[in-house]
Amino acid sequence: MDSDLISKKELLELTGISYGQLYRWKRKNLLPEEWFIRKSTFTGQETFFPRDKMLARIERIMRMKDDLSLDEIADQFSPNPHWRIPGTELVTRNIVTEKVWELYQQCFPRSTSLAFPEVLAVYVLDQLLRSGDVNLQEGEMVVRTMVENAADFAHKAADLVVGRKLGIAWCALVSTDAKLAFDNETKVILRLGVSKYVEELKLKVL
Repeated sequence: MDSDLISKKELLELTGISYGQLYRWKRKNLLPEEWFIRKSTFTGQETFFPRDKMLARIERIMRMKDDLSLDEIADQFSPNPHWRIPGTELVTRNIVTEKVWELYQQCFPRSTSLAFPEVLAVYVLDQLLRSGDVNLQEGEMVVRTMVENAADFAHKAADLVVGRKLGIAWCALVSTDAKLAFDNETKVILRLGVSKYVEELKLKVL
């Protein structure tokens, strides 16, 4: 058996959850449908799961379930949870720097309380500036691209792509499985999966 997978029997034994809990959490969208993998074995069809993802997710659910309802937990795991957070709170909680918040306000001066896609854009901007992967001008393009195209990627796995051609920077959001081709003068500076930052951000906000 693939070592990256765990059987349903082993999962239940390791975590101590019941069969009923497992499928209730699935119905409530705490566990993604695509993680339930049906495979043929010598005993017939059995269900397997991505080992590391499933164990980590169940551990988080167990930590959260005493304080939140299953619907509230499901919203936290959603790719687009129903949050609204004051921008100043992002600064006081050290999720982003004050400089990054000021840059965001220059782009969107009327924004004070941010929905999740906007919080995500501010967080990604902060991380890219901290790492030095982009400069301030490129960072402004990143945040505008993410906010202005958020609706098109609300339920899709997306990659953020930043590049330059003849010294001029450009930025795009593309589907994770999209293949990109450019001429020799166009250079891709970075291509990163946005989902990584979604998970990081949720852990910081929770």
